[in-house]
Order: sequence, then structure tokens, then C-alpha cells
Amino acid sequence: MKQDILMTTAAAFLTGALLLPVTMGSAARAEVTYGTHDADGISIAYREAGDPSKPTVLLLHGFPTSSQMFSDLIPILEDDYHVIAPDYPGFGASDMPPADDYDYTFDNAAATVRSLLDAKGIEHYTAYVMDYGAPVGYRLFAAHPEQVTGFVIQNGNAYEEGLTDFWDPFRAYWEEPAGENEAALRGFLTLEATKWQYTHGVQDPSKINPDNYWNVQYLLDRPGNQEVQLEYFYDYRTNLTHYPHWQDLFRQHQPSALIVWGENDAIFPPSGAHPYKRDLNDVEFHLLNTGHFALEDHAEVIGDKMLKFLERVAN
Repeated sequence: MKQDILMTTAAAFLTGALLLPVTMGSAARAEVTYGTHDADGISIAYREAGDPSKPTVLLLHGFPTSSQMFSDLIPILEDDYHVIAPDYPGFGASDMPPADDYDYTFDNAAATVRSLLDAKGIEHYTAYVMDYGAPVGYRLFAAHPEQVTGFVIQNGNAYEEGLTDFWDPFRAYWEEPAGENEAALRGFLTLEATKWQYTHGVQDPSKINPDNYWNVQYLLDRPGNQEVQLEYFYDYRTNLTHYPHWQDLFRQHQPSALIVWGENDAIFPPSGAHPYKRDLNDVEFHLLNTGHFALEDHAEVIGDKMLKFLERVAN
């Protein structure tokens, strides 16, 4: 009973901390605010910074994190750009209805982001897409390609070449989402797996803040969240069916792209980065000596490249 009370208290504290405006820390971070938006009955949490009259940068997070992954990037961008970073349903401080009561799909994740953009009156933006952020962002692009002024692509896949042997357990789950296949994917939701995602492939693991993977794991360990993540795992198969269409849209609309890719990523290796150059004419391409969460140890490098890229495509 005491443990349940402590967990409930900790959950309330964490959620409150995520939703309140920042009032401590550096002056740069003091401008970030934290809000929520009702997207058809689902409360979507988001971080926002900068002047809304300036060009917007939409930051779309990956698995298993949230808008928290952009904590070091937002202060770099906020002086010159309006920045907004939502949490998808089941992630971060957004609502997490039981998996039996809500369809956790990438279509719905994109729809909640679309609802937020519409509520904010955002008609044009540059999208930073990473991991899950790629299928969310490319769905938004497919619906309204004229609104996207460019992409910053960081370990976000849109090509079959990028799904290597790492994805074999997922392919098995897509064929039979039960039994041993399900058990294998639950293994990706443990602290050991989460820590591995943050530290594998980085030059110096001691520079990775452990608070990040501890906070992520706390949210993954919430009752019912594994079932949420399994639904996203299963729905990921639908992204592959969209790949040809997204590639056609790349060729047709030719959005400018900055690719800043952690080259040591075992989940989305560089084999998924190079094919973008087949379809996009205006590509600035960088492989960084780091892993999956490149912002953890390369935020300043990526931020500097983004500022130069945004000055060209967003203004």
C-alpha cells in the first residue's frame, strides 16, 4: 500500500512538473512554456518557445521519449524561431487512455498533432523528424505538402533499406502479434533496453544524462503503458505501406532537407539515411559519430547546422 501511495504521488509530481512553465534555470530556458490541447477528447501536452510571429519549427519526437528529447535544442532555436514540440498520445505528459479504449496508431498520432497546429493557427513550418516523428511528420506532409518549408531528418526512416536485421522481431510480431513474438517486444520496454538506446554508439557514454532514460522508463512502467507501446509497435507495419507514396511526394514537391544522422544507430542505421538523396535534390547530409539519440551529445552541433539551414529555407 505504501509503495502504491508513493508511486501515485511521484506520478502527480512528474506530470505537474511537465505541465508547469519553467521558472528556474538559465535565461534561455525561462522562455519555454508547457501547455495542453484537447484533440478530440485527448489531452495533448506540448512545449512551446519563441515568438509565434516568427517561422515555426515543429519538433516531432521518437520512441520511447517525448518532447523532453528537445530540451537542449529548444534554447538554441527559440531566439530566432517559434518552436513547438508535442507529446503523442501515450507519451510524456499527454493522455494515456487504456489500449482497449483508444487506437494507438500513427494516423491518430498525426491527427492529434494536426489538431494542435490548427488550434495554434500554424500554416507553415519546418519539421524536425526523428524515429516515430518521421511517420508522424510524413503523414502531415502527405496531407498538406504546401505547409512544409523543409525537413530536418535525424534517424527517421522512410525507406525499406533502413529496416535491417534489428527489425526482424518486429516483422515477426506483425505476422503474429502474440506469444513469443509479443514477449520479445516487451523486452524492448525494459530499463536495460531504454538505457541501451541512449548509450549505444555514442563516443562517450559518461556524457549521456541518466535522468533522461530514468524519466523515460518511469513513463514506460506506468500500468497499461506496455500495451500502448505494443499497439504502436504493431501499427508501425503500416508505415512501410506508405513509403512509396512519401517517396513520390519527396520527388514531386522537393522539400529542402537537412540530414543529421547518428551513424552508429543500430535501430535506424545510415542505410536509411542515404536513400533520401535519391529523391530529394536539396539535401545537406551529415553523419554524426553518435547513436540513436544524437541530440544527447550533439545538440550544439545539430543546433548550429539547423540555424544555418533554417535561415535559408524558413525565412
